[in-house]
Order: sequence, then C-alpha cells, then structure tokens
Amino acid sequence: MTTLLEMREITKEFPGVRALDRVSIAVKQGEIHAICGENGAGKSTLMKVLSGVYPTGSYEGEMTFEGEPIAFRDISDSEARGIIIIHQELALVPQLSIAENIFLGNERAKRGVIDWRETNTRTEELLAKVGLKEPPTTKVDAIGVGKQQLVEIAKALSKDVKLLILDEPTAALQENDSRKLLDLMLELKAQGVTCIIISHKLGEVRYVADTVTVIRDGMTVSTLDASEGLSEDRIVRDMVGRDMTHRFPEHHRKPAEVLMEVSGWNAWHPQHAERQVIKNASFTVRRGEVVGIAGVMGSGRTELAMSIFGQSYGRNISGEVKLGGKPVDVSSVDKAIHAGISYVTEDRKSLGLVLDETIRFNTTLAHLEGVSSGGILNRNEETRVAERYRDALNIRTPSVFQKTINLSGGNQQKVVLAKWLNTAPEVLILDEPTRGIDVGAKYEIYTIINELAAEGKGVVMISSEMPELIGMCDRIYVMNEGALVGELAAGEASQEKIMSLIVNE
Repeated sequence: MTTLLEMREITKEFPGVRALDRVSIAVKQGEIHAICGENGAGKSTLMKVLSGVYPTGSYEGEMTFEGEPIAFRDISDSEARGIIIIHQELALVPQLSIAENIFLGNERAKRGVIDWRETNTRTEELLAKVGLKEPPTTKVDAIGVGKQQLVEIAKALSKDVKLLILDEPTAALQENDSRKLLDLMLELKAQGVTCIIISHKLGEVRYVADTVTVIRDGMTVSTLDASEGLSEDRIVRDMVGRDMTHRFPEHHRKPAEVLMEVSGWNAWHPQHAERQVIKNASFTVRRGEVVGIAGVMGSGRTELAMSIFGQSYGRNISGEVKLGGKPVDVSSVDKAIHAGISYVTEDRKSLGLVLDETIRFNTTLAHLEGVSSGGILNRNEETRVAERYRDALNIRTPSVFQKTINLSGGNQQKVVLAKWLNTAPEVLILDEPTRGIDVGAKYEIYTIINELAAEGKGVVMISSEMPELIGMCDRIYVMNEGALVGELAAGEASQEKIMSLIVNE
C-alpha cells in the first residue's frame, strides 16, 4: 500500500502545555487506521492540526497528503483536498431535513436557486451508500443518534472524501447501531475510502483497524499492525504506561442494611401525557452496595434516575422513596439533595458542568451553603474545598482556577463527581459514569466508586457497557420499556442472561 498521509514531528503548544511533542503518524491508502490514547493524550489535537482547525503556523512539523506537502489555513482547505472530520458532537441542524443538512454550505443550485430535485436525488443515492432508507425530506430531529451519525458520513461522501476521520463515532450509540457503523466503515474501505478512527472501545478497534497508533502524553508510543495480531492488553499497556491485568479494581464488599427503597415508581412523558415512561418500578440499594441498572438505549434508565432525583424528568410522578426506612420528599432537586440523593448525569458537557467556568466554581456549585455565610461566598473556603477534591480524586490540573472546558473528558468527569460528592450524599446515582473516557481514567473512576461503597454509601450505576456492570456491581436490575424486568446477583450475571431478560420480556 502507498502512503496517503504522513505527519512528521508535529509539535503543538498551548500556554503552559505541550499538547503534542514530535508526534509522527503514517496512514496508508485504503486502510482503517485507529488512534488510541488516554483522554488528554493529544489525539483530537492531532486531528485538528490535520484538518486545519489549528492552522498552519500554529504548530511545528510537516505534513504530506497524496505525496504533496500540505498546510491548511482552515477546515475548508482540508475539505477541498478530501479530508473530512466527523466530530464526537454531531454538527447537524436538527430542524433541517436530511437533504438540507447534507448539502448545507455545498448547495446544489442553478443561477443561485437551489435545485431540490437534484438535491433530493443525490441525497437518496448517498443515503443508500450508508444504508439509510429515510426520505431526504425527513427532519434530522426525527431520527435517532445512530442514524444521525450515518447522515454525517453521507455528508462527508457528498464532498468526495478521500480521508474520513471519525472521532469517537460510537460513543453515544447502542451496540446494534455501533456494529452497523463499524460495518459501514469496512464497506467504505472496500470502496477505497481511507479512514482514521479515534476510539476508546478496544473491541471496536480490533474489529475494524488495520493499523493502530498509540499516543501517550502527547507523544507517539507505538504503531501496531493488525496482521500481526492486536492484543488489547498491549494497547492498554501502551496507552496508560503500565500493565492493567485487571480491568476492574478488586473489591470485597459486605453490603449492610437497606439504605434506599423505591416502591411503585411511575412517570409519564413531559410532553406526551398519554405515554408512560416508567412503569411501577421498585428496587432497593443497600449501604455499601453498588447496584447496576442495565438496558438498551431508550429502555427508561435515565428517565428513572432523573424522575427520582427531584422529579427533574417526567409528569404525574407517583411512588415512594425511603432512605433509612423513612419516606423522603424528592419532589424538587433541592429536596432530593437535602434528603441525601445525588445524580451524576450522562451528559456532563451540557447538564453536568458549566464548561466556561473554573474547576472551583463547578466543584462547589451544588452546595454553595457549605462555602458561604449569610449569603456571601467565602472564596478562600471555596478554593480549599476545590483543592481538596482535586487531590482526593486526582484531577490532573495545575490549578482549580483552570476552566473546565480545557480538561480532558476523564478529568471533567471527576469534576462532576467532586461537585456531587461535595453535597455529602448517602446515595449516588451514576448515569453512564465512564462514557467517552479512556481505560486508564475508567479505572480511576471505578476506584472512586469502590471507595464510596467502602464508606457505606449506596451507589446506583447505569451503564450501556454490560462488562462494566458485571465487573463492578453487586446486583444488576434489568430494564426494558420503562419497567424493571429482572434482577441478577453478581455471581450469576452474564451478558447473555441480561440480554435474555431484555429480549424475552
């Protein structure tokens, strides 16, 4: 295979930080090349250099594409050469149709007037290539995230893509949609499209990748050839700089008395009054126990958690929550917090953090009364609390005055945890606590969860990754279509049993 892209000795610095330190990577024509590394390793920064988000002159090093030197001033320059990047946060306009999104900024027009016949015909051809059967006039907000990801790829194909870059493409997808997307990548490879995939999911990397480049601390660590066999243990070792024989930290829990009991919990959709989203759910959490909730996307897991946490989702909510055997009022977020319940959202960027604010601001946000007196914030106390959690949770930052948007995903997740741990909860509900973070940061989050259980807290863990639930939880409830349809003890739980409960319900 000939080399399509070569990046040599790429160095990129931000104030006080060297994000990339002489990184080199070579991508062959027609291959799928995976880039792996911990959050903050420099993967996305490298792709932003390649695509012109960081323009020529803002970094050191050289790049060649199709044998010619390249130096892009902006992303339109890279797209003109056929280099298209699809970011983890999709860049579609929900209110526009599929066709309008695909040709936005690249309209099919004659004499300044859009040719809708050509637009829709061409859209149908592109959708067929990615396996979508929706009409071109379908609004994007009417299709699921998995199909939206395919629309993004169709949009890339409309620009005569030569190199397609996908940044964490399956992070928000359930298993079936993930597999469809990976199979599409293999089909595109067969059609001659070269792909770069950034992913934390090593099973997916092994499924599609021909070559894997591992980056750690802004430097190239290794380049592995799939034809020689890709070992997950080897990739993990190169990513984190140490052996991780056990993906989950050991724990020896002894759950005590029932701490939280939810009985007969019901909730209806906030906009569609006739649609019941939570159906008579009942479950318990013991002190010192980690309880998992499994289920496919759309099964009602998040809706259950949010409706319990201050009724922050749903209408006509009914049922009872007890803590320590006594009924508690959870009818508002403030009341739920004071009762001893906290909730870590699955969407840390939109709902969990104020990204443009500091670590200090975010850490104390949910418990301002703890750092104030007479309604006046004590800035010194606020700093002291934030620094205590920075040290306790190993948040990698030189200062709690750093803006949270500048942290890696794993460190952002630790700030969300710090915010809710600062409320001193008895029960902590974690919704997809390791989504979008690497194996090293996951291990640290798992360790924090174990420490909470060892302190006698109750932890509810919602996750789409069944190995994670099996590896971390003492008991697992299975949810389907708004109802809890089964319960498995840790010793008897398996992916097959969990899926059987979902499918056979």
